Amino acid sequence: MTAAPRSFSRLADQPYLLLSLTSLFWAGNAIVGRAAAGHFPPVTLSFLRWACAFAIVLPFAARHLIADWGVIRRHLGLMIVLSIAGISIFNTLQYTALQYTTAINILLLQSTAPLFVAIWALIVLGVRLTLTQALGIMTSMLGVVVIILHGDIAQLAAIDLNRGDLMFFGALAVFGLYTALTQRRPPMHALSFLAFSFGCGALFLIPLLVWELTTRPAPAIDLANVASLAYVVIFPSILAYLCYNRGVRLIGANRSAPFFHLIPVFGSAMAILFLGERPHLYHAVGYALVLTGVIVAARTPKPTAA
Repeated sequence: MTAAPRSFSRLADQPYLLLSLTSLFWAGNAIVGRAAAGHFPPVTLSFLRWACAFAIVLPFAARHLIADWGVIRRHLGLMIVLSIAGISIFNTLQYTALQYTTAINILLLQSTAPLFVAIWALIVLGVRLTLTQALGIMTSMLGVVVIILHGDIAQLAAIDLNRGDLMFFGALAVFGLYTALTQRRPPMHALSFLAFSFGCGALFLIPLLVWELTTRPAPAIDLANVASLAYVVIFPSILAYLCYNRGVRLIGANRSAPFFHLIPVFGSAMAILFLGERPHLYHAVGYALVLTGVIVAARTPKPTAA
């Protein structure tokens, strides 16, 4: 075995690193998606994202898809539900919500994602949050609030929830279901699962895409739009979903969910590095709370005595 495959094999067994990379890529998606919301209709952006991702992944996944096709056919219902929930509905709702709400609202609402995962994990898998996991989630959520509100709790009164926020709540509920159901996905190669999800998810968006293109103008083909599309196809789609699905498979839904709270951490760090925002004390306090909460919630539970 060469050095490169060994390196990828070691990376594939590092769930904390995989889930951290997922949050990093999705933090960029929130920024790029908010900027692209004024140039792409939401269904069009979602369809192009997944159709392009499918086209890129397919050549690498084709032989695995052929080998795994029998497994996919036997679990076709679950595979379609996963594709519609995690690909078609979640991302379309997210891009639609970004047209009506602010970045601060999205980041604040995103901190509730682990709670949706916990609810669905209980309903679908019968898995309860442990006291330690709940404490870790609440600690990291507090860190998110500190970062977003700049350490001033009074700013909560200035937050105005709107229909975009309700859409995003719906998107998070759907993604919580997707996260829980991935624990029941049939055994198959990661690329088979990815290619089927992307292709099936894009396929179910076609009727909405046709309707949207008859009611709204198509996006302009220019450098900025092409660059935005390239980013969302490669990083928050292909790489992030590979990392996320593997991470959840390794440590479970509830232990993976707190990594959502790293998204605003990475987002604010990007603003400091690339947008010239000045670091403040509340950044350090928020980062410390988030990281503490994630570490506590993601720890391996102690085995209970027989």
